Amino acid sequence: MNNPILLKNLRVIPDFPIPGIQFQDITTLFDNPECLHIMRDEIVDLYKDKGITKVVGLESRGFPLGGLLASELNAGFVMARKPKKLPGEVVELEYEKEYGTDKICMQAGAINENDVILIHDDLLATGGSMKAALELVRLFKPKKIYINFIIELTIEGLHGRDVFDDDVELTALLKIEE
Repeated sequence: MNNPILLKNLRVIPDFPIPGIQFQDITTLFDNPECLHIMRDEIVDLYKDKGITKVVGLESRGFPLGGLLASELNAGFVMARKPKKLPGEVVELEYEKEYGTDKICMQAGAINENDVILIHDDLLATGGSMKAALELVRLFKPKKIYINFIIELTIEGLHGRDVFDDDVELTALLKIEE
């Protein structure tokens, strides 16, 4: 899709958080009303006829647009969070990261077998956290799962899309190749 207005307003911060990383800062897309409307409209257009019943937003950058998308798609919004951030009974999944493990959690009963899910996050790089979110959502056995990102990085060494099975439709508004 690579909307030129979004690309023009995306801020790149060199050497953050470590030297050699070109950090794709989406805050400049969120604080610009035109960009926010473009992102909302383009994603809603992709999913408006898919029967989405729940949007799952990944902590924390998947929350702002995820909630907005849920509202626009007339769907519920479910937060996928780090441990000890959600009240009540939770379902959690531990997953491997580059250096150790992490966990992702959702409230028990947040999704059921009749739901059609859109999982949303800001950025696809290695795919680790989204793959974990996908596996967590699969535990609830929904009818269908879609995945969306604002940005997909396809720079050397990052092949995040490759960690997902072909049965999951994955979209990104911006594809950054360096």
